[in-house]
Amino acid sequence: MRKSLSILLLIMILSLLSLAGCGDRVTGGSGEDGKIKIIAAHNQTSPENPYQYGMKEFKRVAEEKSNGNIEVEVHAGTLGTSESELVQKLKLGGADVVLVSPGFMSKTGIKEIDLFAMPYVFESYDHWEKVVDGKVGDKVAKMINKKSDNDFKLLGYWSAGVRHYYGKKPLHSIEDIEGMKLRTQTSGAIADYWEATGAVPTAVAWGELYQALQQGVVDASENSYPYFVQQNHHKTENGKYITETAHDYTTRFLLINGNKFDSYTEEQQDVIMEAAQAAVEKERKVVKKQEEEYKQKAIEDGAEVNQIDRQPFIELAKPIQNQRAKEINTMDLLKQIRELK
Repeated sequence: MRKSLSILLLIMILSLLSLAGCGDRVTGGSGEDGKIKIIAAHNQTSPENPYQYGMKEFKRVAEEKSNGNIEVEVHAGTLGTSESELVQKLKLGGADVVLVSPGFMSKTGIKEIDLFAMPYVFESYDHWEKVVDGKVGDKVAKMINKKSDNDFKLLGYWSAGVRHYYGKKPLHSIEDIEGMKLRTQTSGAIADYWEATGAVPTAVAWGELYQALQQGVVDASENSYPYFVQQNHHKTENGKYITETAHDYTTRFLLINGNKFDSYTEEQQDVIMEAAQAAVEKERKVVKKQEEEYKQKAIEDGAEVNQIDRQPFIELAKPIQNQRAKEINTMDLLKQIRELK
């Protein structure tokens, strides 16, 4: 009997040690000294991408302000190059802070986020910042937290620049896009919009887009200068004509696992929020700076840039915005966004 009890006790001790070891390996877990480690990840692989600058600023401020009590490990595309991978890791503890787009967030069941992704919902950076940094942004942040059951807590709004058309020919009017295979989302309000222009929305993975443009799988794509120029899309046969449609002042969500955030001390939470705000300011500044730099680089590399009358594009977008806002019950928010112009 004594021998059996000894064996049972040994098994219990080993089990507890095993669990403790697992706890140390879980990201964001607190050690015995109260220190925490945060895994921060985004899906872009270029070290020059604005996301990386923002995440490095988050790391710098969090570690400095906490006097080493918080360690941040930044992953640029190494934990996954798709947003679905990153969000899954955020839920399961494989990552603590991630960056995702409205298009993906809406797929998690928070349909209201589509409001920030619709073409021409924002008319300038100033307009966009008034929205995300004001009451509308606060409402959306609370919505994300509530509808995700605290899986997602918003730390800040980042930008991925202003998206423009680039393709095998320039656009001089809205009619010029008729019949073109455009790499963009193939469902939702974004796809509806491009279909309304006459384009054919076509799905191509970001990592395969250079080849798709080069080989004529698609006739055109759309993105902001820092992103498509860093990938040399402007050097392909179907990417060298850039028309500044400015159809999307993009929004990106910097998220932390809300349940894990709640487990941190109040002092740690304050430091994380301070680091997040510093990262917001840094990332936005880098985006705006890189937009000018990479536009100039594209021109120097032989790309041709032209302006276009955007009003027909804007007018086409309004009924699609209205329809989608009604479907996701955000007409009040859309009205508030329009009033801030």
